[in-house]
Amino acid sequence: MREILTITLNPALDIATSVAQVAPGVKLRCTPPETDPGGGGINVSRAIDQLGGQSKCFVALGGDTGQRLRAQLQQANLDLIIHDAPSETRQSLAVTDLSINAQFRFMLPGPDWGAVDIKDARSAIRAAAPDTGLVVLSGSGPAGAAPDLYADICRDFADDATDIILDTSGPLLAHLAAGQDSLPLVLRMDQHEAETLARRPLPTRQDSANFAETLVKRGAARMVIVARGADGSVWADADRRLHVAAADVPVRSKVGAGDSFVGGFTYAMARGLGIEQALAHGAAAASAAVMTEGTQLCRAEDAQNNLAECVVTPL
Repeated sequence: MREILTITLNPALDIATSVAQVAPGVKLRCTPPETDPGGGGINVSRAIDQLGGQSKCFVALGGDTGQRLRAQLQQANLDLIIHDAPSETRQSLAVTDLSINAQFRFMLPGPDWGAVDIKDARSAIRAAAPDTGLVVLSGSGPAGAAPDLYADICRDFADDATDIILDTSGPLLAHLAAGQDSLPLVLRMDQHEAETLARRPLPTRQDSANFAETLVKRGAARMVIVARGADGSVWADADRRLHVAAADVPVRSKVGAGDSFVGGFTYAMARGLGIEQALAHGAAAASAAVMTEGTQLCRAEDAQNNLAECVVTPL
């Protein structure tokens, strides 16, 4: 079993609530809020825990919100490595409009990081990482970081046997997609992010797989995964292309589906399962996540029940 370290440099306190109908200019009476620790790496660690695995969770926290988030993470019994953020941890808000069963997601900004803050975090990550394990860099980077931050962190591990799994967005993703000299094991993105990078629609599985293969050949990663929502995900490396189906389940909330996929996939890889099995476990966990309300992520029983439907086929 390989050790897993997840990294969250821009965490959030996630707040989920609902209203009868979203409308401008009036007071919207919300249901009692649910709060959960959020941010890509945190959610991946939570998903791994809920699936029966273990990971270390490196998280940068600051201010009163950071203390509140820390208390919730401790309640969740995660194995924490706390790094001091330069100022107040951000919050995010998910509001469900019950009249149309649609969710609105509001993401507040996090603290600004300077060059010294980023240098210190990179050193702390390198010290915390297992020598032959899996490191998951998931979620947005901190405000103030250059687009090459995650590429630089990959370079920090160039000389050892640590494998990096990356799931990010925006300028950080665009920089990684352009190619680099220190390749992560996996780069994952959703359909919208892939189409933004490709600058064209990717309507079919074949289109997404073609683009994923292009990124591999460009030097973005050794493997690329593109999530296609209800149509599952496609995977490519230099030699093969695969599709994994999503389970047909009722959708209650899409929050955390991507992080649950990464959690299920990473946990399977840590146990030494092959790529086909890892993709199936990732898809089963993602399908389980959409079955839960708010930010509850995936339940192990649901993920196990979904596994038979998450069939992997070559493209």
